[in-house]
Amino acid sequence: MRSELLPTAHVVTPNVPEAEVLAEMTIRSIGDMREAGRRILRLGARVVLVKGGHLGGPESVDVACSEGATFELRRPRIVSPHTHGTGCTLSSAIAANLARGLTDREAIEAARDYLDGAIRHAPGLGRGHGPLNHFWRAVY
Repeated sequence: MRSELLPTAHVVTPNVPEAEVLAEMTIRSIGDMREAGRRILRLGARVVLVKGGHLGGPESVDVACSEGATFELRRPRIVSPHTHGTGCTLSSAIAANLARGLTDREAIEAARDYLDGAIRHAPGLGRGHGPLNHFWRAVY
């Protein structure tokens, strides 16, 4: 992954545990997320989005790093058991937005808005980590 995949990637979206492995460090804060993002960036990806959903607190904070730019996406944490597939949904939405011609930042921000809606409008199926509602914009 480090030598063959990351150098070819436009955007990578590790969560905190994945970023800890890739960056070879412990992540406990937003500052740690920034440092991990910079370290992963040096492995060759053009943009690194360290997803902060695994960190606690009232906000869910993601940190995006690219060459010469870093920004945070801060959203109120949505408390829901229906979060199965959030990482795949976010990365797919980013890819779709890039294909639509959005800038990296626009693609990431729009994808995060889409993901938040998919969590808020989840159908409430099952007893564990239930699925998102990927079609929420078509219905609501």
